[in-house]
Amino acid sequence: MKIKKLPWPYLCFFIIVLTCWAFYMFRTDSFYLFSKHIYALITMIFGSFVAGSSPEGSAAIAYPIYTLYLKIPPPVARNFSFAIQSIGMTSASLLILSLKIKVEWKYIKFVTLGGIAGLVFGTWYVVPLISPPVAKLFFVSLWLSFGMVLWAENRKKNRVFFDAITNFGKSDMVRLLLMGLVGGVISSIFGTGINIFSFCFMTIYYKINEKVAVPSSVIIMTIETLLGFFIHAGVVKDFSRLSFEMWLVCVPFVAVFAPLGAYVVNKVPRKAAATFLSVILVLQFLGALWALKPKGEQIVMCLVVLLGGLGIFRWVSKMERHTHLPKEIV
Repeated sequence: MKIKKLPWPYLCFFIIVLTCWAFYMFRTDSFYLFSKHIYALITMIFGSFVAGSSPEGSAAIAYPIYTLYLKIPPPVARNFSFAIQSIGMTSASLLILSLKIKVEWKYIKFVTLGGIAGLVFGTWYVVPLISPPVAKLFFVSLWLSFGMVLWAENRKKNRVFFDAITNFGKSDMVRLLLMGLVGGVISSIFGTGINIFSFCFMTIYYKINEKVAVPSSVIIMTIETLLGFFIHAGVVKDFSRLSFEMWLVCVPFVAVFAPLGAYVVNKVPRKAAATFLSVILVLQFLGALWALKPKGEQIVMCLVVLLGGLGIFRWVSKMERHTHLPKEIV
């Protein structure tokens, strides 16, 4: 992707962000923060690429590493995730929109509306009640079950998929709003979640092409993360100095690697994009097990959620919807 081919909305955003960042860093002599938070930076280089190229926000990578390996308190990691995604996801979304990469606007519209309500509700009424390690094990087990079903679906020689939701009706609107609501609550806990949660049903139930669902989920998470950042920095006001320092270190890198991920996934074959996601979900699950070292009841919970998720997603994948729009078969 040559500089002269970069779309101007993304390029303008990048220049503004980089100029403001450089001005602050030089004025406050804050470059020492790079050595202080080098591991956070390395994590986000990879995490931001994943965020742009998959329905997983960068927090899906950063949150477990920060909380489990770097011993950063979960609220600090969550708030940092919202803050850094406000740069990376916005950059990726501007590139997606500027390059006119195909997205599903009904999916974006109604999931986002539900997600706003879910994020607000979850921030005040769910987060104080949740144990982050248990919640993390629950969700990585659920996402792994989805990845396994998606992998199985893509092994079918004549898999049918669509670039848009066909025969959209009121029941679909309600369904997407509920997806957004639940996804918003998940995002309130980890700083990400609405994107992968809604993506699961879009690809399994609505059979949306992964190359359409991924950029759509990136736009959804962009809106969600901007709201989350505003809530914690401007309303709840629990945005800590540590979150701010890590954010400063990572800003210029995520502004490059997140849109790069969005660009790359648009260029690779659909099956390759789906396989990449499945690999991420497996690694995320294994990483959580290695870091959290679950025992007893937690292991049982993982198995129950994994098997239950396999059953649910398999059932959803077999549900039929009446369709009339042109479809593609691979």
